[in-house]
Amino acid sequence: MALKAKIHRVQLQVADMERHYYAEHGLTVAQHPSETDGRMMLRLLAFARHADESLAFGRGVSTEDEPDLWLKDLTGAIEHWIQLGQPDEKSVRRACARAGQVTLYTYGGNAAELWWEQNAGRLAALDNLTVVDVAPRSVEALAELVDRSMTLNCTLQDGMTWMTTPERSVDVALTWRKQRG
Repeated sequence: MALKAKIHRVQLQVADMERHYYAEHGLTVAQHPSETDGRMMLRLLAFARHADESLAFGRGVSTEDEPDLWLKDLTGAIEHWIQLGQPDEKSVRRACARAGQVTLYTYGGNAAELWWEQNAGRLAALDNLTVVDVAPRSVEALAELVDRSMTLNCTLQDGMTWMTTPERSVDVALTWRKQRG
């Protein structure tokens, strides 16, 4: 018998002082059976960091041709492709060719570091690519916030990111490995 996705209901309030974006999003997030709590929370973090009324979750884990999140314009053209993990160089290049902007969130500590060392030179020429690494302790702390029904607040200010629930707060440690343009 195939395992089914867990469904999480999320009320996400975003206060992005850098973009002057303030909104509340009611989200239904499906957690693939193979997806860890930490990775699912990274998808929510990425959503909050790039929040927009048109930002949508892709099929991500279950589909290679779609990102974890994407923002499309009214014609269906992909404005922003957001992916998690350490994809192969070919996948990153394909995403950069398909979208105006690509943001890749790496995680996994040493594995992410090794991936970056192996790919940094080849990815340097991709002007529309941003690579951000999420510290392992942040992924672990975010995973502790998981519940079937969540109320989350995400605050972005002066390059810092905080994800909070009514009971806990996580200061998310991010390292920019490459910035677009």
